Amino acid sequence: MASVAARYNELQDLGVEVLSCSVDSQFTHKIWQEQELSKMVDGGVPFPMLSDTGGKVGKLYGVYDEEGGVNIRGRFIIDPDGVIQAMEVLTPPVGRNFHELVRQVQAFQHVRKTGEPTPAGWQPGKKTLKPGPDLVGKVWETWKIGD
Repeated sequence: MASVAARYNELQDLGVEVLSCSVDSQFTHKIWQEQELSKMVDGGVPFPMLSDTGGKVGKLYGVYDEEGGVNIRGRFIIDPDGVIQAMEVLTPPVGRNFHELVRQVQAFQHVRKTGEPTPAGWQPGKKTLKPGPDLVGKVWETWKIGD
């Protein structure tokens, strides 16, 4: 969460809104913000930290651990229509990658705007495919790994 908070402006520049959500209470969030996060990021976390006591939201998103009573760490990219376009769920020992989050947001925005599929690892300005009858059976000629 601190890495997203530290680079929140990059996501805002892309028109992205960030929300965090955990089963912790708003009071726990306040203490965590004051005692930990504000020391990692100037001003602390600049986006809402939502309290999901009871795990209702976590259950809807499939990340609530009944036995532990916690939401497993996950990241969801939700489009302007409210549709989940991507999700990444990792166990606590492995952190997420902020650069990959930004790349995915850019790719989803490109696809939404143009309808052009993006290859693995696509970056803005790189080659995409133009769907159509002329492409059938010729993807291999157009889409080479590393391009």
